[in-house]
Amino acid sequence: MKAPTARTYSRYSQDAARLFGHLIEHGRKQRHWTAEELAGRAGISRSTLRRIENGDLRCEIGIVFEVATLVGVSLFGQDSQSLGPQTHRLEERLQLLPKRIRKNEEPIDDDF
Repeated sequence: MKAPTARTYSRYSQDAARLFGHLIEHGRKQRHWTAEELAGRAGISRSTLRRIENGDLRCEIGIVFEVATLVGVSLFGQDSQSLGPQTHRLEERLQLLPKRIRKNEEPIDDDF
């Protein structure tokens, strides 16, 4: 069996995850919560919380979002009341797009 290849991430993704982790750590410390307290509230281990706060991109996104919500870090620059309507508008727009995207097999003859 072939060993899994290590996943690589772009510099932008790494920087964004690190920033998000720092925002979570800042929110935790503003609430005067220890890492153990926040991990307990989120139902995760302290080591997982440490990975999130360090910007580890291998952490499950659902856990990261939940931890961010617990400490008051806004997701997508929105408050919780505006995410629903924004999601609904985007779902409506997605309905107007094709269900499948197919690669064009034939080259387009644009030689006039």
